[in-house]
Amino acid sequence: MESSKELIDQLNITDECTTIEAKRGSAIDRSIMETVCAFSNEPGLGGGYILLGVELELQSLFPAYTVTGIEFPDKLQLDIATQSSSIFNQPVRPDIEVEKMAGGKLVMKIFIHELPDGQKPLYFKNEGLPRGAFRRIGSSDQRCTDDDLFIFYNKEDTFDSSPVKDTSIEDVSDEALSLYRSLRGKVNPYAEELNYSDEELLQSLGCIKKDKQELMLTYTGLLVFGKRQALRRLLPMVRVDYIRVPGNEWVADPENRFTTIDMRGPLIELVQRTFSAIADDLPKGFLLPEGQLQAESIGLPAKVLREAIVNAFMHRTYRENQPIQIIRYGNRIEIKNPGFSLKPEEQLGEPGSKNRNPFIAAIFHETNLAETKGSGIRTMRLLMEKAAMVPPTFESDHGANQFSTRLLLHHFLNEEDIVWLQEFKSYDLNDPQKRALIFVREAGAIDNATYRQINGVDLMKASVELRVLRDADIIEQKGKGRYTYYITNNSCKSWFIYATDLAGNQINTFSAPVDDLSAPVDDLSAPVNQDLVHQLPLNLQEIVKNLPVRIIDATVLQDVVLQLCTYKEFKSAELAGILGRSEKYLLRNFITPLREAGMLEYTFPDMANHPQQAYRTVA
Repeated sequence: MESSKELIDQLNITDECTTIEAKRGSAIDRSIMETVCAFSNEPGLGGGYILLGVELELQSLFPAYTVTGIEFPDKLQLDIATQSSSIFNQPVRPDIEVEKMAGGKLVMKIFIHELPDGQKPLYFKNEGLPRGAFRRIGSSDQRCTDDDLFIFYNKEDTFDSSPVKDTSIEDVSDEALSLYRSLRGKVNPYAEELNYSDEELLQSLGCIKKDKQELMLTYTGLLVFGKRQALRRLLPMVRVDYIRVPGNEWVADPENRFTTIDMRGPLIELVQRTFSAIADDLPKGFLLPEGQLQAESIGLPAKVLREAIVNAFMHRTYRENQPIQIIRYGNRIEIKNPGFSLKPEEQLGEPGSKNRNPFIAAIFHETNLAETKGSGIRTMRLLMEKAAMVPPTFESDHGANQFSTRLLLHHFLNEEDIVWLQEFKSYDLNDPQKRALIFVREAGAIDNATYRQINGVDLMKASVELRVLRDADIIEQKGKGRYTYYITNNSCKSWFIYATDLAGNQINTFSAPVDDLSAPVDDLSAPVNQDLVHQLPLNLQEIVKNLPVRIIDATVLQDVVLQLCTYKEFKSAELAGILGRSEKYLLRNFITPLREAGMLEYTFPDMANHPQQAYRTVA
């Protein structure tokens, strides 16, 4: 076992840690026991350490973990041993040590072993499953969902094998079945299932089940082969929204926010439709090497785009009635699908696969729509590197139950980049740090996980190299702990490339986006996002629908904002889309005043500028 000093040093290097949790330790409270549960459950983690008597010092410019010490160590040991053996569905036996640190202060080091697969999940007896079980995601303890239980109970029927009420074989699209036979025939013309009748084929693929002598489609059958009428009737929000945003920011221009294409249909057809819609928008360039007659494409590799789309269809959760969003910015594509990754982020790209929808995945693999199991992300990275493009980055958000894929439409270190990076020559940066600066310039921010993905380095090296950039005042740190990320530092002149205007004055042609809420807003109106409005309860839909175009009494809109944020947490851009008002206008005149008055609160209170910041009404 590592010493407490080594663990504290590791915390201060990495800022956040999956296997170490630091607590004040004045008492054995609920949060400590949730960490015990999470360390016991997390697959492949090998357990983790809890340090009592260590706190994050927030008063300094760069927060660090320091020893504050504990009192009554005997009582704390007895309490955690007693609670660990009694409050869960089975007893847990932690390893406990008390160490004396510099200054005579005591620190309690607790190691929690990962449980064997047959004994998972551990959960609080009085809460049951799934709510009473926790997993260790990043540096946080997250409640388990139904999808998490699939990890622990591999033999349990999966959601995609469950029958769908009010369906029959009449809801199957003949065109989708014919497409399957065509694709399967190209992969293996001698495949046995090609000789089956339609009913036999559907049964062999896990697409139909009998219930009281009646044939019903499973979710696999409905999603992969269902007619559009049946999909709209039974799964109205299972669709793809292709959103084209002008510029590189989500709401760069309130007057021209975005255009959206909604796509529905059986998944086996929807893959090609989605791919074609995006591919038609992509810039296409060609390179003619000296001495060769055949041009080589230097655009985004088609196989990468197809694999990213297929991954979203194959690995999303269909328990959530939400669309897949594909957002096309000027410099990148972001694909967001409901459902966190069942595989830890640090293992993405490694051999092996964990599918929440094994029957859907099998169909995609057998028709060659998807790569061999577990190799899709690895293939995407290799193809992007071969095309001299920034590798794709992935983000799995367990709390928001969302997985995101980001593809930069950017050839790394082209001539323009090399000229731009000369501005940082005096800092003596290595190649991974240069990649990080290119990424921040294109995407607006970077965090530890993204740095690791684009550079192929471990957690420790990523933390050290990001801190070097931060300490050199090249980038600015935002947030704390697992919410730490970095943006451009506007005081660093190297970020700006200067030119001269007609009068000979120096002007900068690049700077980080600045959201100036003090700027005047001439037009307060904005397009209404009908998709968001239709997701609201009927009573809130009526309230929003009946809002006057010009509101004389500001308290009217205040009340509506509070009612919306009581229903669920909303981002400022989402509120703007629902209410048909400019985002800046809402922030300046309603959201910020309500928050300062204590009526609204941040969902990430420790990090006002968090990229996923949203608001909720104070209870």
